[in-house]
Amino acid sequence: MQKIRVNDEVIVIAGKSKGHIGRVLRLRKDRVFVEGANIAIRHVKPNPQIEEPGGRKEIEASLDISNIAIYNPKTKKADRVGIKLEEDGTKVRYFKSNNETVD
Repeated sequence: MQKIRVNDEVIVIAGKSKGHIGRVLRLRKDRVFVEGANIAIRHVKPNPQIEEPGGRKEIEASLDISNIAIYNPKTKKADRVGIKLEEDGTKVRYFKSNNETVD
């Protein structure tokens, strides 16, 4: 079970977007794409076949997974995540600061 998943609300704890709170868009091995964080500019050529104009395009670049932490809305801070077994045998993620479930 992964501690960080797609659509989790996370906070960036290191890098040029430090302090940014956003949603996880994609996960790749140890890299994460966070909505609105680590913006990079790509120069794209126009493609008349799909009617795409050329110019500068802002995209989200990936961040290392160690530079983000899951955001706890109750405490309004970054938090650590643990995994525990419920009585019925299912695994759930929980915030380590206040023992509340993430999902």
